[in-house]
Amino acid sequence: MRECKGLLFIGDPHLDHATPGRRLDDNFAETVLGKLDFIIEHANSNDLVPVFLGDMFDKNVVSKWIENRLARILMKAKYKPISNVGNHDKKDKVLNDQDSLMSYAINGTMHVALDAGPVETFSIDGKTVGLGATPYDQAIPTDVRMYFGKPDMIVWITHHDLAFGNPYPGAEPLTEIKGCRLAVNGHMHLSKPPAAVGETTWFNPGNITRQEIDALEHEPCVYEFSPTRSLKKIVVPHKQGVFNLKGKYIDAVSPGEPGSVKTMNDDSDFVAILQAEDAMEMQKTDDGSVAREEIEEKFERDQTPQDVRDIVMGLFATVQAKIRAETVLG
Repeated sequence: MRECKGLLFIGDPHLDHATPGRRLDDNFAETVLGKLDFIIEHANSNDLVPVFLGDMFDKNVVSKWIENRLARILMKAKYKPISNVGNHDKKDKVLNDQDSLMSYAINGTMHVALDAGPVETFSIDGKTVGLGATPYDQAIPTDVRMYFGKPDMIVWITHHDLAFGNPYPGAEPLTEIKGCRLAVNGHMHLSKPPAAVGETTWFNPGNITRQEIDALEHEPCVYEFSPTRSLKKIVVPHKQGVFNLKGKYIDAVSPGEPGSVKTMNDDSDFVAILQAEDAMEMQKTDDGSVAREEIEEKFERDQTPQDVRDIVMGLFATVQAKIRAETVLG
């Protein structure tokens, strides 16, 4: 049992060398690493165990220099960090040796929750707290009272599509987990208000990294937890105006909910769409997501047949995979 003053819940970092979509970062990886460095320093200063909710990485394999830089940051932690496994962290159904996150589990840099179940027990403010986890694509338990002996409180972390407030197709309904007082979810990029279901209160803090323009007004935060105090929000230092909104405007965006994103230009030429990745026209991105976004919007405007969509996106994916491989290996 580890003694500490609390846990620090950290939403998905999505660390990667590629700059996502319309982000304007000169070096996206450095931006995220800077946030992680702040978070670990805050955890150390307040005797908190860092608990990552999943998707440490945006791809299951990242550049070696990113792996090493992250390791140096995590090794500064006073208490060994804990991490759930997100969908972006793994290629197959379970984390394995081909995934970058596995190296931190093997070398002991982090306690990675490889399978659903109990993770660790803590003594916090004189209370015994059991922490459990369910990785992405594994079933969230309905009863956890058999774990941890007789703790004062059980907390569970998940990485799932959950129906907070405004349900959408494929989202799992929030359900009671018997014996669990607090369940904290990753995966969903925007913060969601706490929701009580039976004895379980669900909470989704949202990512610490804003990847897409639906997160324009999302405030990257981490949350301190203690069984004797309420969740405490800690704002992670971040810049405003990190998105290139050329060709877009946002209508009625509210914190924690996607806004209405509308296209101002209707360019019907695929060549022009691809050229939009050029620095002369639009902020160049490493992952091609701006071009992908524009192509998909054109598909919808023109009601493009599915077989044609599959051919175009297959070619697009092949080119992007080649570019990414050259970047990682080079």
